[in-house]
Amino acid sequence: MTRPHAPSRAANIVLGTAIFAYIVAVAHRSSFGVASLEAIDRFQADATTVSLFAVVQIGVYAAAQLPVGIALDRFGPRRVITTGAVLMTIGQIGMALASHTEIAIAMRVLVGLGDATTFVGAVRLIPAWFPARRVPILTQITGIVGQLGQVITAFPFLALLHSRGWTVAFMALAGLGVGAAVATCAWVRDSPTSSPLPATTQPQGPQVPSPESLRDVLTHPGTWLGFWTHLVTSFSLSAFTLMWGYPFLVSGQGLAPSAASWLLTWSVIVAIGAGPLIGEFTARHPLRRSWGVLAIAGAVAAGWLMVLLPSGPRPMWVLITFITLISLGGPGSVIGFDFARSFTPPSRLGSATGIVNVGGFVGSMATVLAVGVVLDRVRTGATYTLDDFRQAFVVVLIVWAIGMGGVLLSRRATRSMMATRGVQIPPLAEVWARRGARRDAQKAADTNADPPQRRQPRG
Repeated sequence: MTRPHAPSRAANIVLGTAIFAYIVAVAHRSSFGVASLEAIDRFQADATTVSLFAVVQIGVYAAAQLPVGIALDRFGPRRVITTGAVLMTIGQIGMALASHTEIAIAMRVLVGLGDATTFVGAVRLIPAWFPARRVPILTQITGIVGQLGQVITAFPFLALLHSRGWTVAFMALAGLGVGAAVATCAWVRDSPTSSPLPATTQPQGPQVPSPESLRDVLTHPGTWLGFWTHLVTSFSLSAFTLMWGYPFLVSGQGLAPSAASWLLTWSVIVAIGAGPLIGEFTARHPLRRSWGVLAIAGAVAAGWLMVLLPSGPRPMWVLITFITLISLGGPGSVIGFDFARSFTPPSRLGSATGIVNVGGFVGSMATVLAVGVVLDRVRTGATYTLDDFRQAFVVVLIVWAIGMGGVLLSRRATRSMMATRGVQIPPLAEVWARRGARRDAQKAADTNADPPQRRQPRG
């Protein structure tokens, strides 16, 4: 059945509303990162305990991805995203009022559970409302524009936190959550064919995934290529922005809070600039997407080495370069969702997308907790030093190596599967040789077709 062409205005309203909900979700997600120093004082906690806030939030997010994917296939994005916005709102109200660690951690559970619904729900809407050729770029746009939520936490939220206090700042985020829930319920529709008819009579309503279809998703190497792609590109950026980036820049590098906020905002600017370029590359070179993943992962590792190898604080240009390189992993991770779309039929796309989205957050969860544990073990003074952070961030390189191994193995398995189906991917050297031969042949043809004219003597 051919998907009906959606009116462009309706499609843009649906996607724009979903992106707004995702911006709010990212603000909820990243709010604790810039408040972590205040949380240490409010809850009288050490680094390991404070890291549990982010670990629990990320862990719930990751664990919920497969159930959320199944819920998307069954109930559709509108209900799932709305429910997530409500859960995050309740969680932020609880954070605003919490004075005990246990209650605050329970509220981060709600934030993580609600956050788990938003991006995968928005991504599920795109192929339902837009033609396939626009899906990679629109997926990138959704991911990168959503990161504006970090700007909300880095500036207005942080300003409220410092000027009006903990309760007012988190209540303000809860108010944004109410707006996201209302907007999603009012303006998002699952597909152009959505209607008030019962689900059993709708021609393209959500479907209930069978155990067999879920098994197919879990055993497909393309799903795991997406999983490891998401992990190796985005885990360190998530750990940095959700928990340890702000303390590292302020306590470790000695920056003023305002300078640290600007650097976190620079991460968003980089993602906005790089996202469309990566999306265009993905759309134009679908057989070379994994090379893009390897290049981005290499850039991320290079960025970390820039700040881990030297023993002293880094100049601002080095920190900007570091943030630039690791921030490429944000839009780079979206390539993982394109792998899921390529290898998964629409009826299973929610489940596959959920599995892919687990990758980066499993990696970041492990990194956040391990960094907190190492910081508590190596700290010798009342505050954390740059050398403490340098030792703790070695964890990043270990997780990166695991992720890179996963990409290479799943890439090989995916290409082997494609070869059995008649899809051969020629080596890059062979492709470049062919292009060079074509250029030479074209030049020769142009020369033969238009020989130089001999000038006739005058007179």
